[in-house]
Amino acid sequence: MYRINVLMLFIAAPFIALFLACSDFVEDSKMLQFSAAPLEERAVMLQEEAGLLKQSIVDLGMLARSQEDTFTEQYRSLSALSDKSVSHRKLSDDIYEQKILDMLGPTVSAHISDNNEIKIFKLAELGYRGFIAKVKLFKPKSFKVVLAQDTLGKLETTSEAAKRTGAMLAINGGGFYTEVRNGETYAQMIGNTVIDGKLVEPFNGYPGDLFFAGINKKGQVIGDVPQTEKELTRLKPYQGVSFIPVLLKDGKKVEIPDEWKTTNQPRTIIGKYANDDLIMIVIDGRQGDWSVGVTLELLQDKLLELGVKEAYNLDGGGSSAMYFDGIILNKPSDGKERPVVNNIIVMP
Repeated sequence: MYRINVLMLFIAAPFIALFLACSDFVEDSKMLQFSAAPLEERAVMLQEEAGLLKQSIVDLGMLARSQEDTFTEQYRSLSALSDKSVSHRKLSDDIYEQKILDMLGPTVSAHISDNNEIKIFKLAELGYRGFIAKVKLFKPKSFKVVLAQDTLGKLETTSEAAKRTGAMLAINGGGFYTEVRNGETYAQMIGNTVIDGKLVEPFNGYPGDLFFAGINKKGQVIGDVPQTEKELTRLKPYQGVSFIPVLLKDGKKVEIPDEWKTTNQPRTIIGKYANDDLIMIVIDGRQGDWSVGVTLELLQDKLLELGVKEAYNLDGGGSSAMYFDGIILNKPSDGKERPVVNNIIVMP
């Protein structure tokens, strides 16, 4: 019997061990259990945070729309101010333009195109007569300096240059002298000449008091007395010539060399108004029954009277000539046009 009990115990031992192990697992599993309440609280918090985030996104969207509306309104306001500014500027320009026209007097001839507007006026003062051209450059490329016959050393009258190029307006340009080279007459330009943004000849600073005057690529009149090529380059020249002296700068008289002050002579002038309109003047001289010419001092006063802000004295005397729409307007002092080394032209 004892043996049977032992045998039964031996057989049941694994099951008893498994039971005990399972009992321990149950107890251990009870230890692994935790409350769902914290998870529920965390889930509620996450839901609330998601709600807050959603509201923030909504608020940001509303703010963005509000800022967009504000920007749109500001843009409209700025556009209105810009339009108003443009309108006021145009009104100011119109008033200034009318002021200039009132000073210049009646227009005797005119030309207008997509390139420019040219108005011609007579100049008649005690002792001298001439013509004035006021030019608005809509396209600066319509203003050009041309060499005589498009060749260095050659000579050509102002009307010949104008007709050859098809110009509407032309005046004589910078100073020059002639000399004999290889048995032929050679016309040498003085100072510096720029055509299409390039120096025609190497920079020449001699004798040190010659100005350079012309326009930049924006069509604005530029001028200075450059001592070096670097100083000339700073002007950003597009077209221009050289001579002497400067008459006006920033609406004020420039001191004139004594030898240029008091002699009555035919004159050619280029300058500008405050609105960058060009002014070109040719005055006849050496003709007592028509025009004796004018001194540069008196001419300075006249230019200021006409409201001119900058002015440069180009080659004068027998060289002075103004061509417009097919004819020479003035009466050159030689009784006919003098061939010159370069001319300033304005295309139609």
